[in-house]
Order: sequence, then structure tokens, then C-alpha cells
Amino acid sequence: MTISLDESRPSPWVRRFAGLIPEPGEVLDLACGSGRHARFLASLGYHVEAVDRNPLVLRSLQGLRRVSARQVDLEAGVWPYGGRSFAGIVVTNYLFRARLAELLACLADPGILIYETFMVGNERYGRPANPEFLLRSQEMLGWVQRPGWRVLAFEEGQVEVPRAAVVQRLCAARGSIGARL
Repeated sequence: MTISLDESRPSPWVRRFAGLIPEPGEVLDLACGSGRHARFLASLGYHVEAVDRNPLVLRSLQGLRRVSARQVDLEAGVWPYGGRSFAGIVVTNYLFRARLAELLACLADPGILIYETFMVGNERYGRPANPEFLLRSQEMLGWVQRPGWRVLAFEEGQVEVPRAAVVQRLCAARGSIGARL
């Protein structure tokens, strides 16, 4: 299946499911990069915690209404969100399996997980090519095979825009979710 990925604007996958995130609730934009999703979610009225290890990218988020920018190396030290709960968690173009259980534990009930990143096959097109950072086929589905969770949508396949890549996408709900009008 060919699906699209545009790294300069909010992901169509995130745009498609963002309205399902319960209100009022805080959203975690994990490894936020340039902050494209933090800005988008804030424009919808959500309060967003945008976290990344790169202080340069976080500068552009400083002072934005409804956005708290936080510099943290998510792969070192103590998990920074222990005890926190988020109505929504958005992750794109990032995978660090060692923190996955802690990340999923941060999703509130009810809550929405929107996740999109690279999978095996992407090594044909460049980075990331290390298997440590590439999902196996249908791997995301296994993350949410637990009581109280349900898959709302799942895709995996090759994209051509903005560059050829192989990705996997998941939107999952924890608890009972109603659409935001």
C-alpha cells in the first residue's frame, strides 16, 4: 500500500485522529522535532507538552499559547513522565522500545494514542536503517493488545512523499472515546 508522509506540515494521520482526543486534556507530543504537531494540536485548543532533546528546535515553541516546551533526552536517565497522565499521546518518526511501556502507561483512560514511524524495509531508502529503530510488520498492533484498549486504525506500507520510506501507523483508544465535534 502506498501512503503519504509530509514532514513539513502536520501529518495527515495526526490530523485525521486528533479530534478524538478527550477534552479537556493535555497532549504529549513526544520527540516533537520542529513542533508541527504541537502547533497543530494547540490550534485545536489542546494544551500540549512538547518534548525533545534538541534545544534549538524547542526555541521556536517558546511562548506559544497552550504549548509547554521541555528539553529532555528521552533515552537517558529517569523517565520524565512517571505519574503523569495525558488525554492524547502523539509520536511521529521516533521509536525507542525501551521506554514504550512507560509511554503507554502515561495514556489516560479515556485517551488516544496516535503513532507513526518507520518500519523494516525503510533501510532500502536511507535513514533510519538500523533495525533497532525500525518496527517489524504489525508490531504496533501488539502494543495495544491488552484489556481496555482498542485499535481504531492501523496502516503499514511504502510512502513516496516527501521521500520514499516504509512506515507504520496506529491510532488506538484506551477506554471509551467519543468524537469531538
